[in-house]
Amino acid sequence: MKNLLLLASIILFLSCGEKENKKPLAEYRQWHTVTLSFEGPDTAEGDDENPFLNYRLSVTFKNGENEYTLPGFYAADGNAAETSADSGNIWQVRFTPDREGEWSYTATLYKGENIALSDNSNDGTPVEITNAMGDFKVVPSDKNGEDFRAHGRLITSNGYFQFKDSGKYWIKGGADSPENLLAYEDFDGTYRMQTSNDDGEAKTNDTIHSYTPHLKDWKEGDPTWQNGKGKGLIGALNYLSSKGMNVVYFLTNNIKGDGKDVWPYVSPDDFTRFDVSKLEQWEIVFQHMQSNGILLHMVLQETENETMLDGGDTGPLRQLYLRELLARFGHHLGMNFNLGEENGPANFTPIAQNDEQRKEMTRFITKIDPYDHPILLHTHSHEPARTNVLDSIVGFTDLDGLSLQVDKREGAAEVVETWKNRSREAGHEWMITMDEIGMWHTGARSDSLDGNHDTLRRYVLWGTLLSGAAGVEWYFGANNRYHDLNTEDWRSRDRLWEITDYALHFFRTYLPYWEMRPEHGLINSKEAYCFRKTGETYAAYLPDSNPYTIDLSGVEGEYTLHWYDPLKGRELQQGSIKTIQGGAIQELGLPPREDKQDWIVLLRKPQ
Repeated sequence: MKNLLLLASIILFLSCGEKENKKPLAEYRQWHTVTLSFEGPDTAEGDDENPFLNYRLSVTFKNGENEYTLPGFYAADGNAAETSADSGNIWQVRFTPDREGEWSYTATLYKGENIALSDNSNDGTPVEITNAMGDFKVVPSDKNGEDFRAHGRLITSNGYFQFKDSGKYWIKGGADSPENLLAYEDFDGTYRMQTSNDDGEAKTNDTIHSYTPHLKDWKEGDPTWQNGKGKGLIGALNYLSSKGMNVVYFLTNNIKGDGKDVWPYVSPDDFTRFDVSKLEQWEIVFQHMQSNGILLHMVLQETENETMLDGGDTGPLRQLYLRELLARFGHHLGMNFNLGEENGPANFTPIAQNDEQRKEMTRFITKIDPYDHPILLHTHSHEPARTNVLDSIVGFTDLDGLSLQVDKREGAAEVVETWKNRSREAGHEWMITMDEIGMWHTGARSDSLDGNHDTLRRYVLWGTLLSGAAGVEWYFGANNRYHDLNTEDWRSRDRLWEITDYALHFFRTYLPYWEMRPEHGLINSKEAYCFRKTGETYAAYLPDSNPYTIDLSGVEGEYTLHWYDPLKGRELQQGSIKTIQGGAIQELGLPPREDKQDWIVLLRKPQ
């Protein structure tokens, strides 16, 4: 009996000792980035054994039945944004956990000729790394507001952006210019290769962006690097967010393009070696965008360089480029890939990717991206160049939608509706975002030249959103003083951001827009736009304060009628009529003020 008691005491003692010695799991938050570092071989960006091509880091994360296998990347000394290091022995992976609970990970590093391009997990020779296995715990996010870490990852659904887990829909508005956002003097290795004075594109000198006017918008506690670098661009993003804007369009490679000042490589003539410190500094900016709820509209190439890598094929150089971008930035929650600006041939750019090449590029992104980021195609601005490309890819299920360019603003809504219908008929409805309005030389002018942006507000903002567009971005033209390549101060379009915010507020607050379809003919004017969920909700843009009618002959019941001011926003207002009945063509009455401005009228069936 004494022996049994002694044995039990020993077991209890050992059990308590194990509990005391067991280290508590590291804690991360849901939707927050987990960055893991591994010590591996000491190498450099320029090493004979190319660390980007001849090594492959893969990390598998597991939580119950949920599993992600992600590519890692070479990180030099692990602090390159601060040190500008181009050598070291640190390798990293970034992961955004989508579920709470305990996760485990397993990391492997292999070495071999061109192994970064191999899909065979058994290729190469294993290389020893530290920290190769581990566990951590994920607890709820502590963020709120517009921060993407409060909501999760954006995907596409029903032709709109949607948060994957909550099911909440999201609509965008923001800046398409400057397209060379990342041509910023505070980023390592960034300069303009060649100035431009060519017809058909914005003129440039040898000066790249400093965003000096936005230094005042940087706030204490915001990120910087290297003793205060980055304040201008971080401040610019703060300003845009303060105006309610939630998307920025930017190129990651414009070699041979208009700006000739953005690329991820150490050198613009070697496409196999990446600038680690520059990309780490990009990451600081991207993280700040995400914390402000700003979508990363990542445009992968320009029309002038779409055949620069592998002649347009998705061969080794393009695969390496796409894998590197995904490894470093794919963890971001609010991001979409854009296959390239003005993709495909046109009169001014006859050497271009063909249909099979753009499809193969899309398939490859789909294959390597475990997060299912939306993939869009930026179009040409007019016919037949636009249709020549889209006719051959409509219905292709790996392409999520269009990043639309339209030269003549009066027809923008019709183009959106046409391709929404065409894609729906092809069995794969596209998300269409209105991202570049022409003409190419004008775009959206400064407030000082176009105070209330009347034609943009009418035909592009309200016209396309009420025709099914999933958002609007503003392009600044090529011939304006503050244009698509040289704009330093987004305040030059302060009023444009305001009226865009009013439109976004209306859609978010009052419309089940993901369930609605355009039917402009319900209003007795060819100048009006109408968006409806039949029998429940109708929203119409009226170009002035004259009396109009709406055709409700196909529905029954009573509808409340309110007005919304596209120039001032604010709350809904009452006009001369408060309710109308279905079953007939009905007068809408007069808005709250008869001042010849445009108005939005909202009809809803009482709950």
